[in-house]
Amino acid sequence: MTPDSGNNRQTAGGSLESAASPTASRFVTVVSVGVLRRVGPSVTTRLRILDDGAWLSVDDARRVSVSELWRLDAPDFCECDLADMVVENFLETGVDGRTVHVRVYGQCIVCGTKSTTGWVPVGRVVDGEFVDIDREGVLSQATRKQPEKNSA
Repeated sequence: MTPDSGNNRQTAGGSLESAASPTASRFVTVVSVGVLRRVGPSVTTRLRILDDGAWLSVDDARRVSVSELWRLDAPDFCECDLADMVVENFLETGVDGRTVHVRVYGQCIVCGTKSTTGWVPVGRVVDGEFVDIDREGVLSQATRKQPEKNSA
């Protein structure tokens, strides 16, 4: 399927079908690997992982990078009360409402554990613009539902 210029997709047979997901966020449209998924009429935001997992790109601008040190409250990541994790690779992006989440691979510099996180919020889409969540403070994994994945 290829995206058309509207809110529909054209199938291989030439017919149009709705690109909206039944569980889609009302606020963010996510584009991944050239595939457009319409999730709301108000804002289009492009989320991509670039350079083999080194960057999270938002609207074609590199916004979050590996090598950041995150203070992470994630008991399933390692046994530390708060993990001091060096982000080594972005694996997936997703949205939950206006919040942009990522799953990353990293290493706790306190205990040495290398693992993959759950969904961690890194920013929000406010009035069509990406706003960073303060990653200098303690980050917590999403505890509600799994964000809608950004997939092709």
